[in-house]
Amino acid sequence: MKRVVYMGTPHYAKEILQALIDDELVEIPLVITQPDRKAGRKGELKAPDVKVLAQEHNLNLLQPEKLSDEGVYEAIVEAEPDFIVVAAFGQLLPKNILDIAPCINLHASLLPQYRGASPVQQSLLNGDKFTGVTAMLMEEGLDSGPILGYRYFKIPPTMLLPELMSRLSDDACALTIETIHRFDTLAPLEQNRAMATHCKKIKKSDGLVDFNSASTFYDKYRAFEGWPGIFVENGTKIKDVKLLEIESKNKIGTILEIKESSIVVGCGVGSLEIGTLQPASKKAVNAKAYCVGRGLKVGNTLF
Repeated sequence: MKRVVYMGTPHYAKEILQALIDDELVEIPLVITQPDRKAGRKGELKAPDVKVLAQEHNLNLLQPEKLSDEGVYEAIVEAEPDFIVVAAFGQLLPKNILDIAPCINLHASLLPQYRGASPVQQSLLNGDKFTGVTAMLMEEGLDSGPILGYRYFKIPPTMLLPELMSRLSDDACALTIETIHRFDTLAPLEQNRAMATHCKKIKKSDGLVDFNSASTFYDKYRAFEGWPGIFVENGTKIKDVKLLEIESKNKIGTILEIKESSIVVGCGVGSLEIGTLQPASKKAVNAKAYCVGRGLKVGNTLF
């Protein structure tokens, strides 16, 4: 049996925890996740996905604000882990915890590319053709430790963030189990620090788009599907977007065609088909209805 202390917070981390729970050769004496946070318009406390799963299986659970909080280190030592597995936990591990047992992080990028908080969104924003998951032996730096293994795949050009996260979660589950059971035979590979790139935490304001480039617009749509979504300066949200082509030159934001329920909009470079628009504080409507309601015709500027 391998004893694993697990640290993680969102859905991605929950899927990996489930894989560990399902492995008959793994025992989980302790799970650590972030505290419940306020969410939604009402600001009600919401439990992290990892907490919900841990409670369903009656696993010992801690939710410290910081790993340096009193009793956290002692609880991990008492759990006598063979490994500490970390996935999207949200805090750096201090050296005293790193020294307890080998700490394995499942990072959703091909390290050293996209160290940091938003690797999946960044791969879509940059229009990358490939992405994957890295199993890494943790050290004090941010996502900078030696690499234990990869899983990678080609990103379909129309794949949106939720579907990409689902695929990465599946690969991370398989890589986690493989890494734990083969750990003694693995030769950690130092990262090429000169090739490292970093990505920041996503803010709501990052969803602001313009019609200068169809490909840039579409990459933002793919990366921010779900949250924060994409929107224009006046707060109108844009959904159900298709990239039509990336070569034509157009007057920015011009309506090129009105279809049965959608519209075609020209960008400075390229064009897009938009299916749904949602003005600020109003219900979403199909793009044709939006245009009809405002008297917009082919040749007009959408916003």
